[in-house]
Amino acid sequence: MAEENQKTNLPEDQQSGDSTTIPQSGEESGSQEQLRGPKTTWPEVVGLTVEEAERKIKEDMPRAQFQVVPPNHFVTMDYRTERVRLFIDSSGNVSHPPRIG
Repeated sequence: MAEENQKTNLPEDQQSGDSTTIPQSGEESGSQEQLRGPKTTWPEVVGLTVEEAERKIKEDMPRAQFQVVPPNHFVTMDYRTERVRLFIDSSGNVSHPPRIG
């Protein structure tokens, strides 16, 4: 009687004693973007020109609105989900990883 109380109703494929397999890294179903969400930062564009960086970011975020920030300029603290700020150095190349905001 005690054994009957301890039995659980498992799906048929698990009743045979097979253990559930946990997917290893790289075996997950779905893309990495679905698992982590959309991309919010682009460290790979540091050192590129503004035009090259915009093109690369547009591949991931087609509706992005860019704000180019020259050296030693201040920015407001408001957060905008469509805005990507491109901080540039004196030669016009991206100096910090751009991110949404």
